[in-house]
Amino acid sequence: MEPVRTCVGCRARSSRSALLRVVSIDSVLVLDERAVMPGRGAWVHETPECMDAAIRRRAFVRALRVTGTLDTQTIEKRLNGYGNKVNGSK
Repeated sequence: MEPVRTCVGCRARSSRSALLRVVSIDSVLVLDERAVMPGRGAWVHETPECMDAAIRRRAFVRALRVTGTLDTQTIEKRLNGYGNKVNGSK
């Protein structure tokens, strides 16, 4: 049975493979596509609605237990299509 995680954007439970793991490195949100980076992680659906809700509600700050603000440029670039890999690979 596959592990289940909760999306910080919509608060719905989904399988781990349906969500993206996000970690904070020096107050910058970084996508952990292989889900192996050290440290505390937050899980979110790869949809603009869930990402926007998580950023707007400061859910990443709470889930990752960081103080202050987080730089969300990498996630916003991913939403706009700049971070996608070639040929649709993960």
